[in-house]
Amino acid sequence: MKCDRCENIAAYSRKYSGENLCSICFSKAILQKTARTISKYNMIQNGDVIGVAVSGGKDSLSLLHVLNKMSLSHNFKLKAITIDEGISGYRDEALTIVNDFCSKIGVEYSMYSYKELFDTTLEHALEIRDNEKMSSCSICGILRRRAIDFGAKDLGVDAIATGHNLDDTLETFIINLLSGDTGKIGWMNPDTSANKTRKIKPFCEIYENEIVFYAFTNDIPFQSEECPHMNEGIRTEIRNFLNSMENDHSGIKNNMYKSIMKISSAAKDANSKQWKVCSLCGNECTSEICSVCNTLVNLRANQP
Repeated sequence: MKCDRCENIAAYSRKYSGENLCSICFSKAILQKTARTISKYNMIQNGDVIGVAVSGGKDSLSLLHVLNKMSLSHNFKLKAITIDEGISGYRDEALTIVNDFCSKIGVEYSMYSYKELFDTTLEHALEIRDNEKMSSCSICGILRRRAIDFGAKDLGVDAIATGHNLDDTLETFIINLLSGDTGKIGWMNPDTSANKTRKIKPFCEIYENEIVFYAFTNDIPFQSEECPHMNEGIRTEIRNFLNSMENDHSGIKNNMYKSIMKISSAAKDANSKQWKVCSLCGNECTSEICSVCNTLVNLRANQP
């Protein structure tokens, strides 16, 4: 089977569009789609320094690879930010991969740890949490976001780019619905150009399986070992359900994404909250105490 865009042998079939692409044309398509998303949502501006949150997984390293290619012909610079949660036997491999990859492509790389920033590690936090309802993903997500924000401020970047893909958006939407946290749905719109701290998701319109193929076809090394705590929440179950639906009904993920964007835009103004300053750390939040400080206070209260 030949590629629909050239005479090479096709290596990837996009079921939702009916396209058959060779590795070269597929990679170009990913770059073009990412560029359109960046332009559509005003994600990167002329002269920006972009802090790329790089975990060592396929999404973040592929994003760094794509943005680095774009930066060669556009006026913006990159700095990689990696967070060490303190998961023994898991994070070390990723840190090595990220360090080596950044050195190879010539991108500045900085690492920040939970231990240095919060005087705890994820493993220790899980040991002292008061109940299993405070999931590992919940604790880690709260601390990770603050750690990335700290790194961005420390490095003086203009925007933070994460490797969240289309599948991540769908999963997060369903999780917010199931947990009754509908207020967060209004924050899901990718246009953050008016925000004080711009957090951008250039891969938000790209399927996860396409990013996997992009990483493989471009020889991008990434950590294949999954987080030992990933199955504690319901995200994996939701991911499997969505993949099953897409397998039986090609394009259903794209349709759902478009619906979510419409709902998010409608909910954005209705659920707008007044920003406050956390009384403990001084960071912006929507309550008297931010989620990070609230989490740390609760954890420390359980320490022997």
